[in-house]
Amino acid sequence: MSMSESKPRVLLLGDIDHAPARSAYDSLSSLAHLITPQSTNPADFLQECQSGAFNGTKAIYRTFGSVSITGRIEGEIVKTLAEAGVRFIAHNGAGYDQIDIPTCTSHKIHVSNTAPPALAAATADTALFLLLAALRNFNPAILSLRAGAWRGGPTTLAPLGHDPYGKTLGILGMGGIGRNLAGKAAALGMNVTYHNRRQLPPADEGGARYVDFETLLEGSDVLSLNVPLNEKTKGMIGKEEFAKMKRGAVVVNTARGGGCG
Repeated sequence: MSMSESKPRVLLLGDIDHAPARSAYDSLSSLAHLITPQSTNPADFLQECQSGAFNGTKAIYRTFGSVSITGRIEGEIVKTLAEAGVRFIAHNGAGYDQIDIPTCTSHKIHVSNTAPPALAAATADTALFLLLAALRNFNPAILSLRAGAWRGGPTTLAPLGHDPYGKTLGILGMGGIGRNLAGKAAALGMNVTYHNRRQLPPADEGGARYVDFETLLEGSDVLSLNVPLNEKTKGMIGKEEFAKMKRGAVVVNTARGGGCG
């Protein structure tokens, strides 16, 4: 067997858009054969797996968007990939709800994800932008401006917004994103409360006040959802929860969606 033939195979699922990341991935060619699937949908991907096309593959690098090619990594797909030799899946994202971790573990496949702190500041920035946009009615104002309606006088102007100062921000899920958002909201003069699986040590609360779930819903002028997607959080906010909130309360959702449909 030649040195080239002895190289392991690495399977890329999805597209790598950023040039530095693409360059880093391509550099692996000195260590492994880099391959991609021919299939473009879950049914064909499973068939391609079962055909032996990926035999000898030791590692997989996947993007969040690759779920459109593979579907959720679970069941027969995991079994077939393990039989092909896969021992490691590197997921480019903080959440790994698209991957059945227990099944991978049972087939001796290790799964890694992006460290959540890497995304905390950017996601908190997005939540703060949405918070301000909703309170200040930025979107109606922008649409009015682009349509030229503002020229017609006061009757065509967007409705007045609300000052975030003094409002209560309730954070559901006080992880890295929630804590980052809490600090930024406090700088705007907002009162911050939070609910978590357990209360944080005072040093990690940053001045935010821990409350139970009911109090969070009833007392928040703005509710920010910052929880991971799992069986315990799915459907956590619905009709009954909305009914307990203040009239006119704002809900900002930067939490993970299903992403598999």
